[in-house]
Amino acid sequence: MTKPVIFSDLDGTLLDERYSFRAAEGALALIEERGIPLVICSSKTRAEIELYRRKLNNQHPFIAENGGGVFVPRGYFAADTVPSEFTLVADADYQVIRLGTEYAQLRRAMEELRGEGFEVKGFGDMSAEVVSQLTGLSPEEATASKERDFDEPFLFQGDRAQLPLLYRAIRKKGFRYTEGRFFHILGESDKGKAVTLLSALYRAKHGEIVTIGIGDSPNDIPMLKSVNYPIIVKHPDGTFDPRIHLGWVIKADGVGPEGWNKAILQLIKGLAP
Repeated sequence: MTKPVIFSDLDGTLLDERYSFRAAEGALALIEERGIPLVICSSKTRAEIELYRRKLNNQHPFIAENGGGVFVPRGYFAADTVPSEFTLVADADYQVIRLGTEYAQLRRAMEELRGEGFEVKGFGDMSAEVVSQLTGLSPEEATASKERDFDEPFLFQGDRAQLPLLYRAIRKKGFRYTEGRFFHILGESDKGKAVTLLSALYRAKHGEIVTIGIGDSPNDIPMLKSVNYPIIVKHPDGTFDPRIHLGWVIKADGVGPEGWNKAILQLIKGLAP
């Protein structure tokens, strides 16, 4: 039987503006009942995702910091299934597959950008209290959001007419950027590469699989392009992000976790044998 695997963004997708997933509890219960893996695929850090994995009672692999790192619980896949060309980082709890650039390099790039006249301010330049005020995260969650390894969220406080120059400067340094609630500077990793890698590991374990990806913003596009069933949910204003251009995508009838719940319930029931 074909095994479904779900890859999901968190902020604005499985989580609403108050960081609650209550509206998605029906679909969450169904996928747990059917043993369907839910792989969190987020711009959040390992520490942040671990907080939500505990709340969700989620024991599956996860993708942190926009694809910078893939965290596989030890013993989840056979030891010899991780391709040798990927960098494995030693960790007590996980097999960590590093796809992204080291955080120290991103911090140096941010300093260089400021030296070039760009008004950028990263999470590494802010206290946990300021991050909490900007995001609405609890103090514990804000502290966790600063424990970064592969990706730096930042604010651009200059004239938006300068953005093309900023983007060019970031690319010239050998990095990429994404836009969402915050700008992000990162290496050549993205959610899609991480999803493709994990999908291969799931195929090695289960044989035939069908992949589902669900998100809400442009940094989810690589993930959505890498799955069989891409889904987007509405923003709080009731619209879909106009920057997401895909040849085929399922548009969920609802905002954030409400849309997540409806789309996943409908799709999983439709895939049932």
